[in-house]
Amino acid sequence: MNAAKRHEMFVRFRAANPHPVTELAYTTPFELLIAVLLSAQATDVGVNKATRKLYPVANTPQAMLDLGEEELTTYIQTIGLYKTKARNVIATCKILLEKHGGIVPADRESLEELPGVGRKTANVVLNTAFGQPTMAVDTHIFRVANRTGLAPGKNVDIVEQKLLKFVPKEFLHDAHHWLILHGRYTCKARKPECWNCMQIDLCDYRAKTPAPSTV
Repeated sequence: MNAAKRHEMFVRFRAANPHPVTELAYTTPFELLIAVLLSAQATDVGVNKATRKLYPVANTPQAMLDLGEEELTTYIQTIGLYKTKARNVIATCKILLEKHGGIVPADRESLEELPGVGRKTANVVLNTAFGQPTMAVDTHIFRVANRTGLAPGKNVDIVEQKLLKFVPKEFLHDAHHWLILHGRYTCKARKPECWNCMQIDLCDYRAKTPAPSTV
């Protein structure tokens, strides 16, 4: 995909959804951090269902510590890997209190020192909570970048670096939201809805899915 097509792709994304937001429910950087920690191998819908009950009880590092790991698991046990996640959340809260005064840090190095926080999670927090132009490459973005030809790469690190290079700067802040939503609802893994795609004429994917007979 050439530069002109990339630019047009994001012009269309912006026109259709000028202010994209994460589908995770949160009101503070801490709530976002915990929601993203819980979202690994889980759906945003599932995480939101759990945090809707959890956050009224504990939505600060100290309140989460006071709740304790065992009690925390009762709120998140519907989410995959909930025992490991509960351990990581409690450990993260301890570090936030001991090293950062209970405040979520706005730099990658400090975020990645938190248990359970990898590069993708840090990128989400930096972008969504702090407005930094990062690119959190999940399975949806990896698929869309490769399938469309936007930024093909063999692994998420290569795709991330290519997206940071190729996405026009004016679109970079919102790009990861647009790409996630596109992968989640249109450019799906098993059967992309090519007939319903605003980018069909720009996309390099050859095996485009025809419209079903019912459409």
